[in-house]
Amino acid sequence: MIDVMQRYELKYILSKEQVEFLRKMLVNHMEVDEYGKTSIASLYYDTPDSRLIRDSIEDFGYKEKIRLRSYGLAKENSPVFLELKRKYDKVVYKRRIKSTENDVNAFFNRDEELCVNGQIAKEISYFRDYYKTLIPACLIIYDRVAYYEPNGDLRLTIDYNPRYRLHDLNLTTSMEGTSLLKEGEAILEIKVHGSIPLWLTHILDAGNIKKSSFSKYGTAYKQQIHCLQALA
Repeated sequence: MIDVMQRYELKYILSKEQVEFLRKMLVNHMEVDEYGKTSIASLYYDTPDSRLIRDSIEDFGYKEKIRLRSYGLAKENSPVFLELKRKYDKVVYKRRIKSTENDVNAFFNRDEELCVNGQIAKEISYFRDYYKTLIPACLIIYDRVAYYEPNGDLRLTIDYNPRYRLHDLNLTTSMEGTSLLKEGEAILEIKVHGSIPLWLTHILDAGNIKKSSFSKYGTAYKQQIHCLQALA
């Protein structure tokens, strides 16, 4: 697992037909990584007044989020990853450390500090202290297939059945949640350090696959606000 990342991340919403088209077209260019389809859960932390996600939606040109991620349903002492993700001038910067859910909860409750040393832990601690109070806000879950380009730095992921939950905010209860997209739709993310290769640009054009601004946490937040307004 890479602890420090800096790259461009481009997102696209795919119809069921576009998913099938893309999978066929990638066969001669990219390979599925060794993990195959993996269920991922990301627990986002935010201030009590949802400052982080509100600022992200407003899009002031700089975004930052903090989340705890597990690959598959976690157990009490399973390794999980606390990630600090920032985006500035279209470039995504990600820092992460390995921990356990219990230790991370103690960290946010200020009962303990992170049991690791180094610059990344210092950045995450500064982030917590800056926002003063960060609490579990939203659990995002999806089933991901990741592709890589042999002998290249291009990485591509397709996230199936993205869903969210605003209760049981932990990584150990279940992988259930409310859908973020229409049935059959998926999220394509292209992750690259430079420009998209020409062959991939041709595939996107042929499949009429258009870039979209999409945030899983942001969409979940908007859906919840809409539901609350409908009930008012």
